[in-house]
Amino acid sequence: MAARLALAPPGLLNPNNPIRSLSLAFWLWKALLFLVIIGCPGPGYDTSTGLLPFQESAASDARGEVIRHAPFSFPLKLVRWDSIYFVHIVRDGYVFEQEWAFGYGYTRILSFLTSVLPQLCGLDGVAKIALVASALSHIAHYLSMLAIYGLSINIFGHGTTSGRLVSFLAAALHIICPAGAFLSAPYGESLFSFLNITGYYLYASSLLDANTGKRASSDAKMLLAAALFSIATAVRSNGILSGALFAYDALLQLHKIIFQGISGGNVLRLGVIVVSGCVVALGLIVPQWIAYTAFCMSGEPLRPWCEQLIPSIYGWVQVHYWNVGFLRYWTFSNLPLFILAFPMLFLLCRSSIWALNMAWLSDTATPVLTRLAVPNGLLAVMAFTSYHVQIINRISSGYPLWYWYLIYQTFGQAVDSSSVAKRSQTFTIAIQGIVMYAIVQAVLFGSFLPPA
Repeated sequence: MAARLALAPPGLLNPNNPIRSLSLAFWLWKALLFLVIIGCPGPGYDTSTGLLPFQESAASDARGEVIRHAPFSFPLKLVRWDSIYFVHIVRDGYVFEQEWAFGYGYTRILSFLTSVLPQLCGLDGVAKIALVASALSHIAHYLSMLAIYGLSINIFGHGTTSGRLVSFLAAALHIICPAGAFLSAPYGESLFSFLNITGYYLYASSLLDANTGKRASSDAKMLLAAALFSIATAVRSNGILSGALFAYDALLQLHKIIFQGISGGNVLRLGVIVVSGCVVALGLIVPQWIAYTAFCMSGEPLRPWCEQLIPSIYGWVQVHYWNVGFLRYWTFSNLPLFILAFPMLFLLCRSSIWALNMAWLSDTATPVLTRLAVPNGLLAVMAFTSYHVQIINRISSGYPLWYWYLIYQTFGQAVDSSSVAKRSQTFTIAIQGIVMYAIVQAVLFGSFLPPA
């Protein structure tokens, strides 16, 4: 495998100097997407973004204040679709019930950053929020690229040519992944990706430490990974799927206790796993509790969801306002969106199956990949049956398994230099297709056109 992958031509990137090469590629790619989006003329097909500064202008006029930015300052070119809600929530809080469909953790982090940073580039109000949010997306995407590289090194090894090259290519794929413009705009995907992948990195490190007898270090890293998954869940609810890692580990640990007997070390490890799972759940529970106290304990007439057995404003608004639910999206009119999502759904499903059959890899890689197959597969099933299916092209950016699968499927079965050359050419064509998709997506995004 190492010799075969070593034959793959690096092109303009140099795997021997990975961080510098990846950083250069990252910022060049971001500059290209930024220029494409900014270059789209006018407010686009939908003029909703333009309402934000005018709403602010009316409110400020009533207070006798002066607006210090133009209605269409350049950061607002990045405010499209859901990001309109994010910007509105940061500015005014959760005013409307349906806004609780959007990540509480992301808006609170963005609100904090906006409040502590001074006026930026002469911009204030919604333009400042959009600029801060876009900067956060760029930084988080860059850090998640580095996290994927580190995670890949943890799994596939730094001491082999194939391990280094797989890690390098996985990070490069993350730069141009189908999330595209959404990783540059005021969206939570970049932040979620950084938190979730860094959580995977710590989780994998925890397993490695456990294998080498470093119990204290392993337990600490597992708890820290759970904390990152919890914050990721508050940013995007699909972060809760990473909690399946701890459910998987709890079952394995129970099996170990049953067949090896009760010991202090085994029971302590089970306790750490259970606590870690509970920490992840807090990322979903805490925002729901905050909403419950606001809507169901205020003395006002109760909303229908307040009287449910498990009251959840998130579940309610998703069904009531956004028509999200099991098979609700399965309509003939949505068929084009299923077609658009099919390549990524296929990659997620196939990569999960691939990871479950990776016994031929090292003892280091196999247990990690087997575990990561669980949230990866659950995401594909949930997207296909219960989400607005097209968003899988965005949220898949935070799940690294399909990057590795694509790399191994391209180079892993080659038997000689000519086979590698042909597969490398195929890989190059695939990358060109992804790049073309991302640029077209950026044009559609900048013009406020679907798919979102």
